[in-house]
Amino acid sequence: MTRPQILALVPARGGSKSIPRKNLILVGGKPLIAHSLEQAGASRFVTRTVVSTDDPEIAAVARTYGAEVPFMRPAQYAEDLSPDVDVFRHALNWLADHEGYRPELVVHLRPTGPVRRVELIDQAIALMLERPEADALRSVSMPVQTPYKMWRIDGEYLRPLLTLNGLAEPYNLPRQNLPEVWWQNGYVDILRPRTIQELGLMCGHKILPFVMDEPMLEIDYVENLPIVEEALARLARGEPVGPNTSGRRFSV
Repeated sequence: MTRPQILALVPARGGSKSIPRKNLILVGGKPLIAHSLEQAGASRFVTRTVVSTDDPEIAAVARTYGAEVPFMRPAQYAEDLSPDVDVFRHALNWLADHEGYRPELVVHLRPTGPVRRVELIDQAIALMLERPEADALRSVSMPVQTPYKMWRIDGEYLRPLLTLNGLAEPYNLPRQNLPEVWWQNGYVDILRPRTIQELGLMCGHKILPFVMDEPMLEIDYVENLPIVEEALARLARGEPVGPNTSGRRFSV
């Protein structure tokens, strides 16, 4: 049986407002992007790792850690508000047009979330391979707060974010009586190229849940880097990354 082509695509632009040159800052003794590249390289499913970047220094570091950088990302896809779908469409179209390369799956590994277990990445890929009808997979966890208790400010008044048919005030009910909801945590996302190239979407319509309670630690602010570095050290020792946070995403 032919081994399926599984592409790990790591988007890493040079600009960052919260932490300048964030993808290259040292975290646990190596550039931030290196952690995601090493995880992709250790996967038993991933057959190719490509970095999409607009930055020559990031490209050079990525190659040092075993990734390919066959193209540079155009500036219009590397702005603060550039949508993921444009970045992924550009990468897939470039690989198809220049190399005839069309992977079966694309694994999205965000470099800003460096604390991951490779076995969980592989479990997610295996699930996606088993379900050819699925357009995509997203890792999800239980949120700290239910959106049924959240509000919008509409003019001078509060309006509930969500409503429930037949219930006047669901926001006053105990959480246990409200519908179960899940938060997309960004640990690992997987998609089929057709989802982007034919549907023009990052997830499509049939999205598999990959339910997990491992905390997601993402680097947004330099002050909390020690939290991530300690989690990486625990991961390297084979210890639990952190307490069960019921899906809470650490913004650090």
